[in-house]
Order: sequence, then C-alpha cells, then structure tokens
Amino acid sequence: MQKPYVTVENIRSKTEQWLKEIKPYNQHKMNLDIPKAALLVIDMQKFFLDSNSSSFTESGPAIVPNCQKLIKAFRSYKRPVIYTKHVHKSAELDGGILAWWWQDMCIDGTPESEIIEHLAPLPGEKVINKPRYSSFYNTDLDITLRCLSITDIVFCGVMSNICVESTVRDAYFRDIRCLVPADAVGSVNEQLQLGALRGMAFGFAYITKTDEIVSSFAI
Repeated sequence: MQKPYVTVENIRSKTEQWLKEIKPYNQHKMNLDIPKAALLVIDMQKFFLDSNSSSFTESGPAIVPNCQKLIKAFRSYKRPVIYTKHVHKSAELDGGILAWWWQDMCIDGTPESEIIEHLAPLPGEKVINKPRYSSFYNTDLDITLRCLSITDIVFCGVMSNICVESTVRDAYFRDIRCLVPADAVGSVNEQLQLGALRGMAFGFAYITKTDEIVSSFAI
C-alpha cells in the first residue's frame, strides 16, 4: 500500500508547508465570530475512513484528531455542530451522474454510511443526508443556518477538493464567512489537497489551522 501523503505524525509540518504555498492567495484573514459560528463536519463516514473501503480517503485518519478538537471546542461553547453524510437510496433512484462517475455508492442505512465512532454526533445534533457534493443541494442546511443566525462556518472533513470545496462555495454564495483549517480537511493525494486549499483561499475562504480556531474559544 502506498504511504499516505499526510499522517498524524507529520500533519503539523505538512500544514505549515501548505499554508506557505498558498500564502499569496490566502489574504482574507478572518477572526471567528463565536456567537454566530457553527462547525460543519463533512462526510466523516466509514465509507471514506475505513481502509478496506474502495472509497478510502488516505488523509482521513490523520485529520480525525483535529476534527475532535474542533468538535470539543464548539460543544464547550454550546455552538452548533452539524454533520453531513453523503448517502444514496440507490443508483437508480438518486444516483444520477454520480453513479456513472464513481461506479460505487454509499447506500443509506448500511454500516459504512455511518459516521465514525470517534466523531459520532451527540443526541440532538443535526445530521444532514446529502445526495450530492454540496451540503446545501436538496437539503435543509440553508434554513437551519438561517434559523440559527449563523454567519461563520468552520469546515472539517473530506474530501477537500470535492464535498468540502463544493459546500464552501455554496456557503460563500450565501454571504457566509468560511474558515477552513487545512489540517482538518483531507483528500486522496497531496496535489488535490493543495489545489483545493489554493482555490478556496483565492475565492471563498480563509485557510487556517485547527489550533488557531480552537484558541479563539480560549479553552
């Protein structure tokens, strides 16, 4: 098996490299407005995190500890933690072009569709089932955020260049301030990871680090 591009052991140094690389584009620094902030945990499911899965995202295990830190911080301040799961009823009913594109789908209700135990939502925390990359597409995320008066979202999860980036773009179109910790999102290789971070920094989000977000909570 090919060595993953990022591990728990090297994620700190890798993140510094990525931030240095994208610095010319990462010019819109944001300070988190905690009373109006929510955390969005994107697709941290067994389908993407289990090494035996055909859709295993190799960076997933490395970002789990930072996702845990973010979840703990938001919960400590009683700020919303919202989860998404990328799931389908079947290829025929809601697969569409994705069924042809990937030829492998995460089916709702199966064990692999569940969020990993280390990041499991608490009772009462919002879990959104989504059939497409963006967490806004055909879901109630938009109205949920408006009802909660959310202006700032911190994003974590997988994949940086697909579901995370698609959701960030849609959030930005809704005038939401987007903060993405580079060490809490991941993809299948470093080229795609860096491309996503660069693209989001250029047009949609402030790319930061988990520790910078957590320090905002002073916990």
